Amino acid sequence: MLDVKAIREDPDTFRAGLARRNQADAVDQLLEADERRRRLTARVEELRAEQNRAEAEVALADLLATTPNVPHPSSPDGFTDEDAVEVRRSALEPATFEFEPRDHVALGELLGMLDIDRGARTSGSRFVYLLGDIVLVQFALMRHAMDALSRRGFTPVVPPVLVREEAMFGSGFLPTDEVNIYRTDEDQLYLVGTSEVSLAALHMGEILDEADLPIRYAGYSTCFRREAGSYGKDLGGMFRVHQFDKVEMFVFATPETSWDTHEDMVAIEEEIIGSLDIPYRVVNVAAGDLGSAAAKKYDLEAWLPGQQRYRELTSCSNYTDYGARRAQTRMRRSDGRIEYLHTLNGTAVAIGRTLIAILENHQRADGSVEVPEHLWKYLPESMRVLTPST
Repeated sequence: MLDVKAIREDPDTFRAGLARRNQADAVDQLLEADERRRRLTARVEELRAEQNRAEAEVALADLLATTPNVPHPSSPDGFTDEDAVEVRRSALEPATFEFEPRDHVALGELLGMLDIDRGARTSGSRFVYLLGDIVLVQFALMRHAMDALSRRGFTPVVPPVLVREEAMFGSGFLPTDEVNIYRTDEDQLYLVGTSEVSLAALHMGEILDEADLPIRYAGYSTCFRREAGSYGKDLGGMFRVHQFDKVEMFVFATPETSWDTHEDMVAIEEEIIGSLDIPYRVVNVAAGDLGSAAAKKYDLEAWLPGQQRYRELTSCSNYTDYGARRAQTRMRRSDGRIEYLHTLNGTAVAIGRTLIAILENHQRADGSVEVPEHLWKYLPESMRVLTPST
């Protein structure tokens, strides 16, 4: 077999030699075939490089999708809720009862307003029926929170509760929290565990003007969570259920203002809960216990006499630019520069858990419950006290 490289380097010698066998044209054919092979080889290498680069990009994207946000330096060290650091407590101290306080399950059944057994029969564990006057108190809570937020420039929103995968990814719940998300296989839609998902997606892929920031939304929705990993916890009541309602704050802010905005949102949560005469404390959540997207989170914990301890009622997180990068939501500076903004979210009122706190903190010896005064304007006068059914 002839050496193609040698032919390429000295074609005339091979052409002269092969002419003696009447094969002079073979040299040109060999050189043409060699050139084609080399062009294709170079293209194959380019394609292979592109394929390798694409695989590397996928691997990087997968790692970025599962890597959480960097905690703020002020978030305490630790990995559990016990590592959270108390920041402050409300001036209102837990009440001292002259009787053995009931928990919300006993109160709900006594009032004829909570049916857990039929909820389980209808839908399984962690589902409940709310009946009668307590339903009107729920909507009074919603109006109370919405009015407080509207006064502060929040736009009320009733968002979709079924969203596409990109909305779940953009808000930071996929892929890390997939075990807690309900999904409709046929339509490939996800049920939100908080309206934060839908509110974050409201400006997904958009560029907002700096002059329009902050943009504040208050979303009211039903929320759905599988509560994976909570087996055996908070069973028999409505503290930890698969379906619940919330009023959620969501803010698009500039990086320069987001930390002040974070403190302002926590103050709003404190004002709403404090106006209901519910003792509470604020804790700074440990870095290892933060949600994937959060750089810092405060929990507001209410005192529950039926459990004789503080339990999480609301939370408030600053996602910095983590969520905005995932959702590709950016801002245009006054000088034309485009960069990522910051997003924040916080629960103005978690309806079910707040109802629990109202029932347990405002109960009387006979099982009746005083409705907080700030809710009276949303209710009939006859409902200022919830009384046991006869």
